[in-house]
Amino acid sequence: MTFTVGVLALQGAFIEHINLLKKATTQAPSQWEFIEVRTSQVLDRCDALVLPGGESTTMSLVAARSNMLEPLRDFVKVHRKPVWGTCAGLILLAESANRTKKGGQELIGGLDVRVNRNHFGRQTESFQAPLQLPFLGEGATPFPAVFIRAPIVECILPHQDGVQTGEDKRENTVVAPSRKAKDAAAEAATADQVEVLATLSRPASHIATQGRDSSPDQEVGDVVAVRQGNVFGTSFHPELTGDARIHSWWLLQVEAAVNKRNKLGHHIASEDS
Repeated sequence: MTFTVGVLALQGAFIEHINLLKKATTQAPSQWEFIEVRTSQVLDRCDALVLPGGESTTMSLVAARSNMLEPLRDFVKVHRKPVWGTCAGLILLAESANRTKKGGQELIGGLDVRVNRNHFGRQTESFQAPLQLPFLGEGATPFPAVFIRAPIVECILPHQDGVQTGEDKRENTVVAPSRKAKDAAAEAATADQVEVLATLSRPASHIATQGRDSSPDQEVGDVVAVRQGNVFGTSFHPELTGDARIHSWWLLQVEAAVNKRNKLGHHIASEDS
């Protein structure tokens, strides 16, 4: 079986993601196909999708003008296929984003979180920090996380059907529209709880405002990686490093999710017959 992974190629670091995805699959290249996604027709071919870093407002506007917003929402929230968003991609996948003028951009949604856009300031205040990522395995060396005008997850929201009604009343905050999972396979990929996968220590967060590298300690700090069901998001840019470990890990999640969906689909089909 070949797994097709798309990278949204409307703006941002999509080529860098494709290069690292290819690096992550050097041991089994025939099992994977990586494609640039600019239309709903190409999106329909995908088993999974990456939303790259870049400018979230620009991506949203281009997606709207390209008639891609609704297909993207269906992919994430109706069909519940695996999706990973980095930096700007995380913003688009949030159910709520602050520091945003209403009408300034639209969200796709899928993660029950509120993100704080550009939490670390301007691009000149970008930095790199070694980040402990337990999901990469016990004893894994720290990941060289690159933060560029990065958001953070400032609040994990309660899961609820429909729009996050409390959030839509907040000033300078936009919320994602509601969508329901399409079928049993999509429902099985849904999760009520957001799982925190990584945090950046407070000292590292403080040093970030000075635009220099940091050495995090054991303090709990800003949430910079989360997962909820089929949706994974990181504040930082793995695609701007040469380290393919997160890409390798995520592709394993994709393979497991697609196999589970196919198995469930065959079971339902056999029951119907």
